[in-house]
Amino acid sequence: MQNDKEIKALLSLLEDPDKEVFEAISSRIVAYGNPIIDNLEELWEHTFDEEIQERIEMIIHRIHFSNLKNDFKEWAVAPHSDLLPGALLVSKLLYPDLQTAKVIQDIERLRRNIWLELNNYLTPLEQINVIQSILYNYFGLKNSSTKDLQPQDYLLSHIIESKKGNQTGNGVLYLLLTELLDIPVKLILIPQQFVLAYLKSGNNKDQENLHLNIEFFIDPSIGQIFTHNDLYNYFNKTTQPVLPDYFKPQGNKKIIEKLLADLSQCYSIDHKLYMKAEIIELIEIINS
Repeated sequence: MQNDKEIKALLSLLEDPDKEVFEAISSRIVAYGNPIIDNLEELWEHTFDEEIQERIEMIIHRIHFSNLKNDFKEWAVAPHSDLLPGALLVSKLLYPDLQTAKVIQDIERLRRNIWLELNNYLTPLEQINVIQSILYNYFGLKNSSTKDLQPQDYLLSHIIESKKGNQTGNGVLYLLLTELLDIPVKLILIPQQFVLAYLKSGNNKDQENLHLNIEFFIDPSIGQIFTHNDLYNYFNKTTQPVLPDYFKPQGNKKIIEKLLADLSQCYSIDHKLYMKAEIIELIEIINS
């Protein structure tokens, strides 16, 4: 009963025009967590002042983001930090009420369709051709053609539903499938790109010649396969030095970090800078 009175008192103060008062009230409300969201949504429905509605929306977002930070902390310290739950957490940044079961089912269906076409006698190139056929032809995955950065094109849930994503988003789906199928495809950190590499069996530990570990490269936008020479030609055209670290295979934490960093580019305008700051906070959690 005491809590109900306090909640009503706090909500009544949301109309206070003083920003410092609002921040103090907002922090108190956020501390209640999920149970107070119903109260906030009810207040929003009965409020016709757009500024108050925006304040309510911001508080609900802060509650969801607080939950998301806790989930990211748990994911980051997990023994394996599996890629699927990490990618779904990124989706929840924009879709906090996302029901993940349907996404997981669709990914499992894709995995199974690919698995049924694989066997132990296929060469690396033949394995990748099977993936390309199922993912880009049968499933119909497309590359987003828009030149403007669209947040949803980075999000696994939206890509599975719309069958369209950008290079980074499609790349995360590609890596997820190869992880589930135990195919040695990894992210490598080519500047301004999201490039995948099919690793050779064995492990050349010479840090100056990590490129020798790689059979070929994949652009996951549309599944294009390319060679070492193709990549070096790209470096020559862009006048970039070829650094050994570019060919170092990355783990799941680095994949999610790259996904978040690329997503943050969508939020460089003034009224969206808070989203960029939140994404940076998530990246810091992963690296802590």
